[in-house]
Amino acid sequence: MDKLIPTVNKLQDVFNTVGQDEIDLPQIVVVGGKSSVLENIVGRDFLPRGSGIVTRRPLVLQLVNVPYDKESAADSTAPPARAQFLHLPGKVFTDMSEVRREIERETDRLAGSNKGIVKTPIHLRISSTDVLNLTLVDLPGITKIPVGDQPSDIESQTRNLVFEYISKPNSIIVAISPANVDIVNSESLKFAREVDPKGSRTIGVITKIDLMDRGTNSLDILTGRVYPLRLGF
Repeated sequence: MDKLIPTVNKLQDVFNTVGQDEIDLPQIVVVGGKSSVLENIVGRDFLPRGSGIVTRRPLVLQLVNVPYDKESAADSTAPPARAQFLHLPGKVFTDMSEVRREIERETDRLAGSNKGIVKTPIHLRISSTDVLNLTLVDLPGITKIPVGDQPSDIESQTRNLVFEYISKPNSIIVAISPANVDIVNSESLKFAREVDPKGSRTIGVITKIDLMDRGTNSLDILTGRVYPLRLGF
């Protein structure tokens, strides 16, 4: 697996560069739009925040583990994480706030500032001593009602974009649902079930457990008694 993931990363970069996105590469697709989940996996705050639809282009996030040998290093402090964008070859970021600003700039460049979305992904690679070798695709959250000067069909646009990624049989779906909303109303699990009715390639993630009503808990959900998934919650 350690050899496979870097190979898939290289293929993703090549296909994106030449404009080929029809190849069904193995990938983990995050549905439900919760930035804090991805940031907890990376261990750093680097994603844009705000109200409404913030993620307006797919973000292909490649995490690369860089071994660190304390014995041979001149400094006992581990080197900072290094971030690189495919659209900025040769430029290295070590300040995560700059990474956030670059995501915002690159999003506005193609998607404009009117909160619209585009399907062209942003490719970001973060190399660090404390991340796993892992590749995730973060997708825009589903917007039900257009606001401001968003296009009137924003709901169908976001839905079509999500299904373009999760429909591929080699995609693992990470379906994020807030614990303070009834699981039967989860949009992410609803979408996942449409393309994965047996729940064989869906992982459930429950957030906001601290906001659940007093006297309730998420035990039945997390143990799969309410909504069984082969890969669990």
